[in-house]
Amino acid sequence: MDAAAADLTARQRYKLLTALVVPRPIAWTTTLNEAGTVNVAPFSFFNVLGDDPPIVIISINPRPGARLKDTLVNAQRTGEWVVNIVDEALAETMHQTSAEYPAGVSEAEATGLALAPSKAVKPPRIRDVPFSLECRLRQVIEIGETRRLLLGEGVHFHVRDDIFDPETFRIRGEKFFPIGRFYGNRYARTRDQFELPPAVVE
Repeated sequence: MDAAAADLTARQRYKLLTALVVPRPIAWTTTLNEAGTVNVAPFSFFNVLGDDPPIVIISINPRPGARLKDTLVNAQRTGEWVVNIVDEALAETMHQTSAEYPAGVSEAEATGLALAPSKAVKPPRIRDVPFSLECRLRQVIEIGETRRLLLGEGVHFHVRDDIFDPETFRIRGEKFFPIGRFYGNRYARTRDQFELPPAVVE
């Protein structure tokens, strides 16, 4: 297949990109609505863009019917959210929070998800994930009529003790098994890993 992007529909482009650019990391994001209810939602159009300062990006499109997603509304209003990285133990709960809950319903309460207080922002973090990054809004970038890029600065790190070696400041790879997103309801484990020697010019 060869096709110009402009000759494909938005749905066709989405299906190809999400099926072929894989696996993608998942930002399991917590925000607060106006009533103080905790919203939890996963996004796989997500990545880290830098370390000085720590910058993350989440790409968000509207829900069906063009209603803005709660994460975007909450993050723009408060300027704060938390990115939580999902591991195998929490995969099913994460997937459940992707369902179309009514506005104002807390996915954390609906799924029995345990939360913990953040240090620098008001939205709580997800207690049992291997890594949480508290974020503050840097910029919202509009892409076309529907998609918004949420650019945030990480201001506080939470790394679960069992996966972190404080002496070497390294992650214990034998205990850290995040999952990635494929397409539809498909996810990837990260247990099957391999290492290559340093690259050299021959």
